[in-house]
Amino acid sequence: MTCCAHALPRRGSFWQVLSGAARALFSTSASSEPVAASATDEALAAARGLLDQHVSVDVHSHAGPTGIMSRNPPGDDLALGMRAGRIAVVCLADVPDWPVIGPGANKVLQVVREPQVGQLHQYHLDRLAWTDGLVARHGIRRVLTAADLRAAHADGAPAVIMDVEGLDFLEGKIERLEESYRRGLRTMQLVHYTPNDIGDFQTGAVVHGGLTPFGADVIRACNALGVVVDVAHGTEDLVRQAVRVAAKPLLLSHTALRGSKAQGRTALTERQITPDHARLIAETGGAIGVWHFFESLARYVDGLREMVDVVGVDHVSIGTDTATRGGLFPQYDDWARLVDAMLRGGFTPAETAKIFGGNYVRIFEASVREG
Repeated sequence: MTCCAHALPRRGSFWQVLSGAARALFSTSASSEPVAASATDEALAAARGLLDQHVSVDVHSHAGPTGIMSRNPPGDDLALGMRAGRIAVVCLADVPDWPVIGPGANKVLQVVREPQVGQLHQYHLDRLAWTDGLVARHGIRRVLTAADLRAAHADGAPAVIMDVEGLDFLEGKIERLEESYRRGLRTMQLVHYTPNDIGDFQTGAVVHGGLTPFGADVIRACNALGVVVDVAHGTEDLVRQAVRVAAKPLLLSHTALRGSKAQGRTALTERQITPDHARLIAETGGAIGVWHFFESLARYVDGLREMVDVVGVDHVSIGTDTATRGGLFPQYDDWARLVDAMLRGGFTPAETAKIFGGNYVRIFEASVREG
């Protein structure tokens, strides 16, 4: 992309605009409700017991109001919330194109200014440094291997798997993947809201017909490095072509089934996926994360069931897309209530454990190198 001479708006006003866009984009036909406090103490104790027995993972998150997308420095909020909710691991996603996206006419996020050369790469490096501070001083471990993941759970120590939402920062330089890997990234999402030379994204113009040759090389490089490849935001054609290239299971970290009755009317329709799209992921042994933009916890469980009915219980995960605000889980302290709702909604303990962590653990173990 060419360099743009337009200056960025003042930081405060820019974030206010994007926060408003996020509120509009992520709203459903009814306003989001806080997690219901209907579970009994006994039921919550059973849910916490299940979380203590099995690794739990949110496969896509920005960690809430004080997280990696906020303007706040790292703090203790994430560790405290994870400990209270008994969730072991959060895939913490920085968003390299965040400085250049904003709401379009239809309220869907899009590029609103051309990035300057190197700008998105520098922003990505800044967010990695933010995470370094989180890990160094605020009670969070960094997961680099499957052994790290299991050890964090066994020790009851909140942990993050570093994630990136869109590889726009590459600017055609595939060697930057290795740089990010050395800095701790273990999940890499190919596309987001910014046109790039990797492939087409769901809410943008189709210009590549799916995955580009460079995008195929990126997938191969990710497989060789040992990271989870995330195809969220990619078009169905991109995913179909990625399936032919990938040597490891694919993740599609945050979405819902197209036409989801559980989610209802939403501005996120173009980000939902068809049954065929979902089955492509399952064919690789991968999983689809269901986001938390539902009007109630019971509806969210229904949304999980819709996806399970299409691809099976071995191919569904929880990928909340927790951002600065909105959704059912702005923080993690009520995570046990989600587990309880799944059990009350008809999932067995074994099925629940697969969805809240086991399926992602399988993908992570298949993708990431040990040592």
